[in-house]
Amino acid sequence: MTSNDERDMLRETVAALVSKHAGPAAVRAAIESERGYDESLWQLLCEQVGAAALVVPEALGGAGGELADAAAVLRELGRALVPSPLLGTTLAELALLAAPSPDEETLGALAEGRSIGALVLDPDFVVNGDIADVVVASSDGQLSRWTSFSVEPVTAMDLTRRLARVAPKETTELGADPGLADTAAILLAAEQIGAAERCLELTVEYAKSRVQFGRPIGSFQALKHRMADLYVSVSAAKAVVDGACSEPTAVNAATARLAATEALNTVAAEGIQLHGGIAITWEHDMHLYFKRAHGSAQLLGSTRDVLRRMESEVLSAS
Repeated sequence: MTSNDERDMLRETVAALVSKHAGPAAVRAAIESERGYDESLWQLLCEQVGAAALVVPEALGGAGGELADAAAVLRELGRALVPSPLLGTTLAELALLAAPSPDEETLGALAEGRSIGALVLDPDFVVNGDIADVVVASSDGQLSRWTSFSVEPVTAMDLTRRLARVAPKETTELGADPGLADTAAILLAAEQIGAAERCLELTVEYAKSRVQFGRPIGSFQALKHRMADLYVSVSAAKAVVDGACSEPTAVNAATARLAATEALNTVAAEGIQLHGGIAITWEHDMHLYFKRAHGSAQLLGSTRDVLRRMESEVLSAS
């Protein structure tokens, strides 16, 4: 079990690496790169933090961490919109671990960052699909590994997260799906919270420095109220996501996903407006957060899909 102090240290280490190697210019360079992410930063995250090894048991070459550890790292990567294979790789590892006899060699390669993983929940929009070596799919409650597959890149609105359409050629059955869609929802929600926190910080910083009518716009009472409301929204959503990380049930996962999506969408929209005309240019960083918000909202199913899943879970439990 990871202590809160250890998890805080993990988060701080990731934050330091991101601050040093993933500023806005570096993120844009990673977007334009061949593989869509900074390969040297990925190696640093794997070697110095063990980011890709967190959910893999020590007996299988991993760090033996918990879901909340992976969520903590994704939250920090989400803050800076760092293009990274971590989300897909972590989900692929969890899928492989669900097999009666996990493939130790493949898990080891994923944990070390030598291989990239992807989990197929919707074959038309697969995170890491264009760069994955290890592809596992969930369908009708069963998992299968796609040992051979075709890949077609998908044009995504969110430039920081490449997607691909993946189709199987040869497959191997792995076993029952333990509920990876819910795990994916929690991890994505943690990433969304990080983005929402940073988006709000950028907006507050701008409001303090932007002068209108001889005073910073952040000093106007109406804007103070709006930013206070945003802070409450993000903080409340973070608490919901933290709860889901600690107790990853289907209902908690859906609740976290809805709360994080609402928080990021709201703060991104307000951030665009409060930044004024500068934010409507595609070159401004705020627009990257705006695109991430809307891209993430549709990833792994829309909020309507999540609400339907939650409804069925609640009804079946009653």
